[in-house]
Amino acid sequence: MKTKNQLFGMIVVFISVISFGLFSCSNDEDINGEGQIKMNITDAPIDEEGVTGVYITFLGIEYQKEGGPWQTAEEFEGPLTINLLELQNGRTELLGDFTAGSGRYTGVRFKLDAATRGSTASNPGCYITFEDGTQVPLFVPSGEQTGYKAVGEFTVPVNGTVEITADFDLRKSVTKAGVTGMYLLKPTIRVIVNNEAGDIRGNISNRNAESAYVVYAYEAGLYIESESDDPEGEEVRFPNAISSTGAEDNGDYILAFLAPKSYDLIVAEIDAEGVPTVVQIVTDVTVDSRQVTIANIEL
Repeated sequence: MKTKNQLFGMIVVFISVISFGLFSCSNDEDINGEGQIKMNITDAPIDEEGVTGVYITFLGIEYQKEGGPWQTAEEFEGPLTINLLELQNGRTELLGDFTAGSGRYTGVRFKLDAATRGSTASNPGCYITFEDGTQVPLFVPSGEQTGYKAVGEFTVPVNGTVEITADFDLRKSVTKAGVTGMYLLKPTIRVIVNNEAGDIRGNISNRNAESAYVVYAYEAGLYIESESDDPEGEEVRFPNAISSTGAEDNGDYILAFLAPKSYDLIVAEIDAEGVPTVVQIVTDVTVDSRQVTIANIEL
């Protein structure tokens, strides 16, 4: 016969086995469970004058789980052509809802239908339209067959949904080659989790009625005056701005989908030739998750 101590020991072992099994199942669910990625896209304005549309054709979307291979978003219905110029000041368009394994993701990659620099583009999938009715193709550097990676991370919850927005910054992404006049597409994209982001909104007063205004958001302390100088080669002005937005006719502006931190706002007045002059700097504007920070600017 077994003693009381032996019986007690067997019970402890049995409970331990059951507990370990339940814990392992819970871990397996976290590792092998699935969730949803709801992906939107938005845009920052373009510097080029007279542009009425910037059309980008998406062929596919991929995402990468931390430490894993790139996975294709099988549910994406492409090709999909979007005029990104319409998606400013917090406006977005849904790219799709995709099923993905739960866990932390460190990358999103977009495959675009764009002609390679040096080739011809008789029917381009990525192009610009202008006020005079002309349409010109956008060319991408060679060797970009793998797609264009967005900067940002997010976590897919088990049996839940994470909503993210890809900010396709046209101001940095589209440049004009000086010698050839060719328009180049070098996508600069960041990803933000919607429920972690905040907005800065406000009004610019005492404006020159003949000028346009753009507000650039920099991580606090990182702006340097030389960034507003004429860019060299195929570079852009204000290259280190995290986001930017054009003020409406009444002076209202919105900087949307910003990560929670402190920002400096650089206000540039754009003259008739499209040349910017910095007219105001507002420092240490704090953004909190799911909050709107009001920053009115008097020139």
